[in-house]
Parts: sequence; structure tokens; C-alpha cells
Amino acid sequence: MKPLEQVTLFLKITGSHAIARRYFVVNGFDGVLTMLGIIMGFHISAGTNTAVIISACLGATVALTVSGMTSAYISEAAERQNSLQKLEQAMVADLGESAHGKAARLMPIFIALVNGLAPMLLSLLIISPLWFSAYLPISPLLIAIAIGLTIVFFLGVFLGRVSGIFWLWSGLRTLLIALATCGIIILLD
Repeated sequence: MKPLEQVTLFLKITGSHAIARRYFVVNGFDGVLTMLGIIMGFHISAGTNTAVIISACLGATVALTVSGMTSAYISEAAERQNSLQKLEQAMVADLGESAHGKAARLMPIFIALVNGLAPMLLSLLIISPLWFSAYLPISPLLIAIAIGLTIVFFLGVFLGRVSGIFWLWSGLRTLLIALATCGIIILLD
């Protein structure tokens, strides 16, 4: 069986598709708001070296990635092991080498990757203008903020499609949360 087919089978067996989707959105949202918070803080403080901003953002990105991967792995491994043990007790059989057993071992890794890579990829996308600051006609921080707000909007659109809510309303709702966050940071200055 090909790896992609195997992952698809394991997602179906464990019902982890919805869990992976939730983790992607939740930790992706955390990553975006964290980057917006850091970048807004630097923007309103004015005069900070771009290299310092990049280092701060990368430090937060690494922390979000490691936290996302490890916390998801630990919790999902425990849940999958618990489910497998209950199934084994009900069937009075060792399922360790069955598809259910393999899924119980591999799905926590898959979920951990989704949970950790979501904030990493979205954070790197947000801070990408900072690497090109010398070539940009306007502030790379303003571009990064615009990218972050756009990503938050599209995460909301995605959630709207999943839940059957009007996509524009869902996108605007998440955008309002991000704008409120930025507003609070400005008020704290």
C-alpha cells in the first residue's frame, strides 16, 4: 500500500481527519495571532532593527512549532492507545499489527506534524516581507500585518465552508478578532 493510501486508510479508521483539520486551524490561528502580536509590537515601538524583528519572530515560530508537535503527539498517542486498548478488549484480540494498531501508532505522528507545521508555515509566510525589506517601497511590517490579516480572514472562510456558515461572515468574524487583537496592542502602547 502506498504511503498516501495508508494515511487515508488510517484517517478513516481513526476518524482523525476532523481532528487534523481542527488542529491546523487552531494552531495556525495561534501562530498568526502570535506573529501579528510581535509585529504590531515592533511596529508601534518604531526604530527596531529588522534582524531583531526576524529573530524574535523566528524564536516564537520555533516555540509554536515544537509546542504544537509535542503537545499534539503526547495527547493523541494517549487517546489512540486508549481507543486501541478498548477495541482489543472488546474483540479479545491483540491488534498491534493490524491496521488499527498501525493507525494508533502513526496517526499521532501525522496529527503532531499538522499541529506543528501549521503555525510554522503561516508564520514564515507572514514574516517573509521582512527578509526582503531592502527591496520594498513600504514598511515590511505593514506588509507582514496585511498578510497576517489576510491569512486570518481565509482561515475564517475555511471554517465557514466546513461548518456551512456563509463564508464571508465567517471570514469577517475571524478578521475582527485579529483586528481587535491589534487594537488592544495599540492601546497598550
